[in-house]
Amino acid sequence: MSRGGSLVWFRHDLRLSDNPALDAALRSTGPITPVFIHSPDEEGRWRPGAASDWWLHHSLRALAQRLERQGLPLIVRRGPALEVLVALIEETGATAVHWNRRYEPAVVNRDRGVKRHLRESGIEAHSHNAALLFEPWQIQTRSGTAYRAFTPFWRACRQYLPPPSPLAEPVPTGRQGPVTGSLTVDALGLLPDVRWDTGLEAAWEPGEAGAHRALERFLDATLSGYGDARERPAVNGTSRLSPHLHFGEIGPRQVWHAVSQHTAPVGAAERDADRYLAEIGWREFAHHVLFHHPDFPEKPLNPSFARLPWRNESAELLRAWQRGRTGFPIVDAGMRELWETGWMHNRVRMIAGSLLVKNLRVPWQQGEAWFWDTLVDADLASNSLGWQWVAGSGADAAPFFRIFNPVRQSERFDPDAEYISRWVPEITRLPVRHRHAPWEAPGEALDAAALRLGSDYPYPIVDLKRSRREALEAFEAIKSNADPTG
Repeated sequence: MSRGGSLVWFRHDLRLSDNPALDAALRSTGPITPVFIHSPDEEGRWRPGAASDWWLHHSLRALAQRLERQGLPLIVRRGPALEVLVALIEETGATAVHWNRRYEPAVVNRDRGVKRHLRESGIEAHSHNAALLFEPWQIQTRSGTAYRAFTPFWRACRQYLPPPSPLAEPVPTGRQGPVTGSLTVDALGLLPDVRWDTGLEAAWEPGEAGAHRALERFLDATLSGYGDARERPAVNGTSRLSPHLHFGEIGPRQVWHAVSQHTAPVGAAERDADRYLAEIGWREFAHHVLFHHPDFPEKPLNPSFARLPWRNESAELLRAWQRGRTGFPIVDAGMRELWETGWMHNRVRMIAGSLLVKNLRVPWQQGEAWFWDTLVDADLASNSLGWQWVAGSGADAAPFFRIFNPVRQSERFDPDAEYISRWVPEITRLPVRHRHAPWEAPGEALDAAALRLGSDYPYPIVDLKRSRREALEAFEAIKSNADPTG
């Protein structure tokens, strides 16, 4: 067999435009063979959850269709990545492999081994950056260390912005590699055996085309006023691009330039754009922290928090939280939105997380694991950063003594109880002022609404004042030995 050409190994870069690995392969000579390898066991403890698998199924099908139109059929295989790549090299005669980098610790270690083996075997192995504006090791403090606070990190990043212009989608090439055996996407078994995904189907359009439609909707209808609307869970005030970014259906360079070109550099419009682009910055910061602290998803960055006394016998509290049956409507609304759609508004994520970690005193890792399985945007870096932020133990985290009161948060950010009413319909016959705290409603209001607390809707599973006091006492137990840099 004549040798030559390239394998393009798709991973979390399920797009054709602004895809450096694909672009590099197309700039070389010889045929192109795109391949996706399903190897979840190589991701260690953090193999994808059920919602991520659902998204991956639909995103892969969309990618395969786009590649087919380019004359480059996608080869789908299952198994250890190195074994599959070596077999494909033998089958196709490829002399180079291109891929875009991922940054999860287990995947980084796997990829290093793959690159080393291929190069030692005489195969060119090239990795590229498609997922981030900056490599996690690129931005450093003046002393050459990693950042632990977002504001100085983002200030340092902005010295190098704007990022390079995105790469265009390639034109059809006809440079198909030798035909070789492929599984169907369906054969990977990513969809659930028992249908629970109808809410996800109604809420999302996975794939590169869906990502760009979501970006256009955000630019046209949501970016203006983003700074205020992003805090209101009842309105469509966020971009909802997080799952598309996680799976690489759109890249941060594309988002950055689209937002910048859409926005006049003056006044409120510029402030809204800057506020949104700072959220892209938080995504960069999350990967920066994870890269420099590979045990971040399991261990508190501030080691003193490993001694925090959690509540004993918390399994029932955790189950009530997971099922949206805590008795706190704003929290239950968020947990039900998560189960139905695979997503939760960021403000509500903070409220629900605070209740779990501080009022219920359930370890943050258990909330992190639930989100990992149920979020369509379950990104290891961002999920870990968010939970350690809530717990007060991570980089640039909220102080532990900042305990969100779910009632006050609900009254402030969902004043008309629209969000609550959407996801907790059993209390919608109560007057709005009582929907934030039904247990405080007078008996005549409950009777008029035909609402029986403890039956139709639960009483609160914890007393807010007492649990707040107990959380602060638990924190006092470790504070004297706290890490002063945490």
